Amino acid sequence: MPANRLSREKSPYLLQHAHNPVDWYAWGDEAFERARAENKPIFLSIGYSTCHWCHVMERESFESQTIADLLNRDYVAIKVDREERPDVDRVYMTFVQATTGGGGWPMSVWLTPELKPFFGGTYFPPENRWGQPGFGSVLRQIADAWRTDRQQIEESARDALAQLQKQVTIESAASRPTVDTAVLDSGFYVFRRTFDSQLGGFGGAPKFPRPSVFRFLLRYHARTGNREALEMTLVTLREMAKGGMQDQLGGGFHRYSVDERWFVPHFEKMLYDQAQLAVAYVEAFQITGEQSYAAIACRTLDYVLRDMTDAEGGFYSAEDADSIIDPAEPETKGEGAFYIWSSDEIRRLVSGPEAEWFSHRYGVAEGGNVIHDPHHEFSGRNILYQAATVEDTAEQFDRPLDEVRAALERAEAALLDARSHRVRPHLDDKILASWNGLMISAFALAGAVLSEPKYARAARRAADFVLARLYDPAAGRLERSYRGGPSGIAGFLDDYSFFTQALLDLYEAQFDIRDLEHAVRLTEKMIELFEDGGHGGFFSSAAGDGNLVLRMKDDYDGAEPAGNSVAVLNLLRLSAITDREPFRRAAERALAVFSPRLSAAPVALPYMLAACEFYLGEPRQIIFAGEAGAADTQALLGTLRARFIPDSVVMLVDSPETRRKLAGWIPAIEGMQPVDGRAAVYVCRHYTCQLPVSDAARFSELIQ
Repeated sequence: MPANRLSREKSPYLLQHAHNPVDWYAWGDEAFERARAENKPIFLSIGYSTCHWCHVMERESFESQTIADLLNRDYVAIKVDREERPDVDRVYMTFVQATTGGGGWPMSVWLTPELKPFFGGTYFPPENRWGQPGFGSVLRQIADAWRTDRQQIEESARDALAQLQKQVTIESAASRPTVDTAVLDSGFYVFRRTFDSQLGGFGGAPKFPRPSVFRFLLRYHARTGNREALEMTLVTLREMAKGGMQDQLGGGFHRYSVDERWFVPHFEKMLYDQAQLAVAYVEAFQITGEQSYAAIACRTLDYVLRDMTDAEGGFYSAEDADSIIDPAEPETKGEGAFYIWSSDEIRRLVSGPEAEWFSHRYGVAEGGNVIHDPHHEFSGRNILYQAATVEDTAEQFDRPLDEVRAALERAEAALLDARSHRVRPHLDDKILASWNGLMISAFALAGAVLSEPKYARAARRAADFVLARLYDPAAGRLERSYRGGPSGIAGFLDDYSFFTQALLDLYEAQFDIRDLEHAVRLTEKMIELFEDGGHGGFFSSAAGDGNLVLRMKDDYDGAEPAGNSVAVLNLLRLSAITDREPFRRAAERALAVFSPRLSAAPVALPYMLAACEFYLGEPRQIIFAGEAGAADTQALLGTLRARFIPDSVVMLVDSPETRRKLAGWIPAIEGMQPVDGRAAVYVCRHYTCQLPVSDAARFSELIQ
């Protein structure tokens, strides 16, 4: 099939549709002008390259000449990658959810030439089935209605848009936040009520990780000492890691579990999940000291380094759930085909009793271990999960523990090597500023807490990549994405807030003052571009895009945290580091506008609850004075990093230059020096400091 306009795009998702017979346009003026000139409605299809049902709808409908003829005759068809244009996706997802009660991808929306939505849904089968109207039938009916009753459709679209504007407007009459510890308690109790105490997670199947919840619960525990908040997190982290949710051979986590016990995953792997879950496991290790949590974090980070890292240091976006079952039939793909095994395959790759040991450990059954398989995707195959511990396996077969452990490691290596020769799932290799920010934070934290140089280097390289490829220092602006070059799409709130968070985390891990300076400049630009100066809070997109029919404030911490939640915490951290009142006022304006939402539905914004923990907790400034690489400085830093102390900011005075720059923000730093030739640490609140200490044990007492 000849290439269409999408062949000129950078997005892997758009390129997947570059040879459809549909006369696709990318989102932009060319499409809009044609729709207006020809008085045609717009059919807008939004998805992403690793979306299972997006692939299904493409095969069934967008590769069909019959469907293409309908679209090409009656509509201007536009394809959007939701990961490149979250602003467009957010607007029309809000419409679809409001009018249908649900949402998801692929998203199918019909618009007037003025981009106002009037009908929408998600996946449509090609013909009527499963109680759903067929896509072809829907296209014909809407085209007929447009020809015969266009005026009513346009009036309906205007009314719908007005209602949506009211729905998404987030304002508050309060000038200061009304959040208090009662709001935090309320959030805790909501999660407590929905917690699955046996299998972890919150609510029933399907179960999603939602790491923002862990971020809040761990900070709630740190402040209150509430053991339940900690246990809810630890149980969930342990149970997720046991199941098929974790790739037991290659590391990393799949997108979600279709069942309640984390066994059968949707096999997609997203960068943002790896980043946030790695942070959760490292923090669990800090709190408990249990090496198992650190080990899971390392497996996750090693997977990202191995399979999702660009040669220049940036991180790729995602790996698909579907993969080729048989190389001889490259058009036939199956959910999780890359990851699943028959018992015969395992016996061929692992010799003698070791195959039995491996099968016992990972729940392998002769005829396959997936009992509920309505689509017959796993027939005769096994999803590996931790059915037994290594210790239980050694006891079951009455063999020495060290012998069994070594044999299992050999078997795992053999299967991982064999799997590497399979056809890998599709890789979405675009590099997003926002998701790279999340991943940089994870590598920076792990590099510092686990004393692992390769993680520290990965964080540094990725930050340098974003600064070199997606940041214009003269204008202070970020771009959204990179794939063989910048996309030309201006960065959104989450790009600025997530990457600024990464720079702050990288500074506190490695103490390059330039990271702190970049964080300050990006935050100033974020306020300029996105803040609602009249009411507080931040819009997800900058002003001036006439092609967006709504400008919205994101207020839900879902698979990713909301840009507003991260922005608030960044502002509070920067206020504590730089003592700049404008940063604190911007944070308080945002908290004021979101206070009613936090009070009414704290479960919607767990990351912002974590920011409230910081706001209400009067964070400490912990300032080290000494040479960065010296043993005495590292000993003090090691004492800090062995503990989970979220209500703090950390700085290092290691040269006259950093002293001058930091003292420009906080004059008291000018006098902070090593003591008697030894590195010293100053623990302060509101820049009122206790006497400096150089002894690690004494420092440990100060920060308990």
